[in-house]
Amino acid sequence: MDLKKEWKPLSLIVSVFLLAYFLPVGRVRFDNAVMEALHLFKWYAREHVLLCLIPAFFIAGVISVFVSQASVIRYFGVNARKWLAYGVAAVSGTILAVCSCTILPLFSGIYRRGAGLGPAIAFLYSGPAVNILAIILTARILGFELGIARVIGAVIFSVAIGLIMHFIYRKEEAVKAEKQLAMPAPKETRPLWQTAVHFFVLVAILVFANWGRPDTDSGFWHAVWSSKWAITSVFGLMFGVSLIFILKLDWRKVLLAALPVILAALFFPRNPLIPFAAGVLATSVLISRKEGEPALWMSSTWDFTKQILPLLGAGVLVAGLLLGSHEDGEGLIPGRWISSLVGGNSLFANFFASLAGAFMYFATLTEVPILQGLIANGMGKGPALALLLAGPALSLPNMLVIRSVIGTQKTVVYVSLVVIMATVTGLIFGKLF
Repeated sequence: MDLKKEWKPLSLIVSVFLLAYFLPVGRVRFDNAVMEALHLFKWYAREHVLLCLIPAFFIAGVISVFVSQASVIRYFGVNARKWLAYGVAAVSGTILAVCSCTILPLFSGIYRRGAGLGPAIAFLYSGPAVNILAIILTARILGFELGIARVIGAVIFSVAIGLIMHFIYRKEEAVKAEKQLAMPAPKETRPLWQTAVHFFVLVAILVFANWGRPDTDSGFWHAVWSSKWAITSVFGLMFGVSLIFILKLDWRKVLLAALPVILAALFFPRNPLIPFAAGVLATSVLISRKEGEPALWMSSTWDFTKQILPLLGAGVLVAGLLLGSHEDGEGLIPGRWISSLVGGNSLFANFFASLAGAFMYFATLTEVPILQGLIANGMGKGPALALLLAGPALSLPNMLVIRSVIGTQKTVVYVSLVVIMATVTGLIFGKLF
């Protein structure tokens, strides 16, 4: 036996054995942490995968197949006008209203189609950070100053971090720019407005299906939330029309595919997840059986799913094990440790809040009640802003996927920039307020 060739599998076997041998099963904190990881994993599967990630995968597939590489390069490419590329990327979060995981397929889609590193990173940060609903909730519950500071900081962060990433990797970007200049402009298969309409309908379904309940029982936002599934159904109907007139699918097949969705809505009116799941399944079968762009769309969607979903699942389990589900209990790291470390406005308190927020997983809007509890337990305003600027845009699952798209080094640089800038901003805000 050649030991030089076999030392890796031997090391793996020994490591797994030692882990299993010394696994602290039976200890209360470890057992609770395992249950918290499973709680978070279950919640993520029920509340986030079907409504958030699956539509995001389909949207990423649209970007990959229907949005021409020329269009992406024109608006987000290395040679694109900086004000346009970074401006569009910086305000994308106000439209998308997604979390740090849902943005990943969209980021991967535009980056693979030729977007420059800077605009792509600005889009990656802005998507979950500049969430208009979360900002309104922050201002209403945590204070007007914190809400305004969050939106200003998030927009500036997205542009600044994108520009810094572009500067650090300017040599790579210069090579990409030369390749893009030499690339012949491909012919558009359909008018841009048709692709835009199809894209808009899918984004609208994503946004309204995940519309969160506001903190009041009246007003415009509550009315939108109360009608969210009716609005989603309207856009679902528009999606069917788009399949017929834009993707040129047989209208009889589209109606046949819509039949189980309609029946599910009639038989399960109080459980909208069932017709939504039926719609996802019907769409998948319908477009996968149509050769050409529809089949390529399904293939691209599936590629994104295979790449991203396993990494997100692993990251959610680890985050739950270490930090708990934020609702039902604690993970291996006691919550009181975090609360005690973010009091006041010291440099360490701001840095720890940024770092802890970067590794935590926040679903859309959940960061506000979590921060409300931390502030009630003595968290300073500076660390609160630092966590708001780092937490929603990053998470452990998010980092694992970003690494698979842009590599380890760029991921470390990006995460470090977010943490450092959030720390400094929190420190300044804490001294001013």
